[in-house]
Parts: sequence; C-alpha cells; structure tokens
Amino acid sequence: MATLFDLETKQKTIQQNEETMNQEGFWNDQKAAQKLIRETNQLKKLLETHAHLSRGLEELSEGLSELNANFDEDMSELLEEEYRSLMSQFETFEIQVLLSGEYDNHNAILEIHPGAGGTEAMDWAMMLYRMYMRWAERHNYKITVLDYQDGEEAGMKSCSVLIEGDLAYGYLKAESGVHRLVRISPFDSNARRHTSFASVEIMPQFEDDIEIEIDEKDIDVVTMRSSGAGGQHINKTDSAVRMTHKPTGIVVFCQTQRSQLQNREACLNMLKSK
Repeated sequence: MATLFDLETKQKTIQQNEETMNQEGFWNDQKAAQKLIRETNQLKKLLETHAHLSRGLEELSEGLSELNANFDEDMSELLEEEYRSLMSQFETFEIQVLLSGEYDNHNAILEIHPGAGGTEAMDWAMMLYRMYMRWAERHNYKITVLDYQDGEEAGMKSCSVLIEGDLAYGYLKAESGVHRLVRISPFDSNARRHTSFASVEIMPQFEDDIEIEIDEKDIDVVTMRSSGAGGQHINKTDSAVRMTHKPTGIVVFCQTQRSQLQNREACLNMLKSK
C-alpha cells in the first residue's frame, strides 16, 4: 500500500514545505503562505490516516493468527466488527487519495444552463440546481450565488454558484457535461413524454495561483443595477458586472459583492477559471 500511495514523495514534500514555512519573510505573501499551509496540512492528514490504517491491518492480522490457533466465538465477532470498521475507513481514505489532484482542493464554480426545450428544460435545470445546493449544504460547504436568472414560466434560465470548502472541485468535477431527464411533462396538457437537457459546467476557482494574462483590450465590461435580494445598497447602485472576453465569446457575470470593483475582480477570476 505504501508503494502505491507514494509515501516517500509525500514525506519529502512535507519536509520541504516546512523548511519553506520556517524561512524569514514567509508571510510576506499571505495568499501563497496560506496555500502552502493548506497543502501541507492535507498531506499530513493523508499520512496520519495511512499510518492508522496500516496499524489497524497489522492488529487485525495478528488477531486472525491468534483466532486460527485458538478459535473463540466472541473474539471472532470482535474481529469481524473491527474488519468492517477498517474497510469503511479505507473507502474514505481511498476517496481522499483519488481526490489529490492539482486542483481538487480548490473551491468550485458551478454553472447550469438549460438546453433546448423551453419551460421543460428550464424546470430540469432548476431541479439540478436544487440537488447541488442540497448536496453542498450536507457537506457544510459555503454557497455563494454569483448569478441567477429565473425562467419566464418556471425553472431558471441560468445560474452561476461558488461552492467553497475542502475538495469541493474534486468531488464536483465529474458532474461536468450534459444531463438528461425523460419524464411525463407536468407542463403538457396531453401528458406526453418529454426529454429535457441541461448543461453543467464545473470549474476550479483560481485567484493568484494561475498564470493567465488577459489583455484589457480583449474584455468588454458592462455594469448594471443588481437584481433580486441584496439590500438597499446593492439594488440602488450599478454594482453588478458582466464581462465578455471578445476573442472567445466567454461571458461571466457577478452581482454578489457590494462594490463594482469587487464584482469586477470576481468576474476576472471566473474568466481565468473558464
């Protein structure tokens, strides 16, 4: 297990990170420092879990050897219970190892757009939105709605949501793609079967940890008054920002921050992520 886990490389990385953390001026760049600390803590947690599981397997092996030599019913039940507990912990550990990619520990930006199908597709997009929000709440992730556009009759036209928490992008990245729903439509008076599509896009949130240069001449920025709940200040100033990258046609929108400058910065980070 240690060979597959690449234990030696992880131990060397922790040692190198700790040497960097002890250097003078480490906190001059706070964002870089916090990123390094998060990475180190994540690696330490993996190593601690690995050591715990290794000890558990050794103890279980010793118990089985003793049970083979002198069978005891109570001891057999105890070992079986310990085995089930250890396997459950191992499954959790396996997920942590699988989600140790370069961006897996980043926050995630979730976007949902209904496909062709009018109200039916918008309703399906809304169902997906509620599902992901409930999933994020159960994982105790912080949810920030960056943009949300209601549908005319039901459902929604689009949404953009920032989900913050450990391994948020790692867990969600496999959700990217087109999602399909086949059902008897509640919006069809003839009760016919409809097929609806909605696209889900998952991106890691980047801040200063990605080297992407975007020329100001390539960006078209439009400011507008925010819509929806948000308080007197948000609703009465042109603080919302829509940013279009002209060479690619990528459009991002943010209205959650109090100032236009903050929304502009959030849009730029979203654009870099895309």
